[in-house]
Amino acid sequence: MVVVWAVGGVVVLLCLVLAGLALFSAWTARQVERAVPPLGRFIDVDGARIHYVDAGSGPPILCIHGLAGQLRNFTQALVERLAGHYRVVVLDRPGSGYSTRPPQASAAIGAQAETIAHFAAALGLERPLVVGHSLGGAIALALALDHPTQVGGLALLAPVTREPAKIPDVFKGLVIRSPLLRRLVGWTLAIPLSIKNRDAALASLFGPQMVSPDFATKGGGLLFLRPSSFIGASRDVVAAAEDLAAMQERYGGLKIPVGILYGAGDLILDPMAHGRGLLAKLPGAEFELIEGGGHMILVASADRCAAFIAHMAQRAGAAADAPAA
Repeated sequence: MVVVWAVGGVVVLLCLVLAGLALFSAWTARQVERAVPPLGRFIDVDGARIHYVDAGSGPPILCIHGLAGQLRNFTQALVERLAGHYRVVVLDRPGSGYSTRPPQASAAIGAQAETIAHFAAALGLERPLVVGHSLGGAIALALALDHPTQVGGLALLAPVTREPAKIPDVFKGLVIRSPLLRRLVGWTLAIPLSIKNRDAALASLFGPQMVSPDFATKGGGLLFLRPSSFIGASRDVVAAAEDLAAMQERYGGLKIPVGILYGAGDLILDPMAHGRGLLAKLPGAEFELIEGGGHMILVASADRCAAFIAHMAQRAGAAADAPAA
């Protein structure tokens, strides 16, 4: 009887701890959303509610953020540099930022590219230059491969172009294959641990460059401190490998201008494997390195990225105007 009471006490204590963690996670999410509210508009696409910003006018540019990111990664510094000459559209990918993803929807790269293709069509974007950062680079490549008539060119910033040899340390905690366990961790341990490890994670993402002092709010970094963001990013990282191997075999068929920009000191992805590796399959592509640059070059090297994107937009425009062979 004593043993039964002891086990029962442990169970009750565990339930109280889990309930406390869930309450803390919910409270943190509310505080974060007050501090970093939505910036743009919403549109329903494929059962998802997509949050996006549409700024400027001119030739269209469509920007896709990376793993665990959201549209503020672009709006912090890049959009204002481009919107004077281009129509710049930035979206929260399904399940990221303020965009939703239906529970039954796939998080695979190709599935996300299809939803983004429908999103671009709904906004009337005609063959935009597609800018993809990190995992967004892989989705941009899938968009060009699977929906070639909807893409005018690619400007890839520190892109994932192949299945990584290993998951970067900063993202290993996202690799949870069980949907039930993913939700349990997302609503209990994920937020306290993310707060505890925040400085180290940001140092890895930005290093060797300095972390932007206003990245938490203006760059949207705080938005990851919500259960929904953890769950969405976990689904993304688990599903990413589904399409990457097959995509690599198709890169040579791309007939649009492609540019690749990497930070030479990237601590998350190998610029040679992902950057020069793609260049080997696309001899007509351009590849540039930012000396001393890290993975978050779209924030830390915004001027260089803006110039690179504008250059690729000009290439895409010239290709569109060229007579058919």
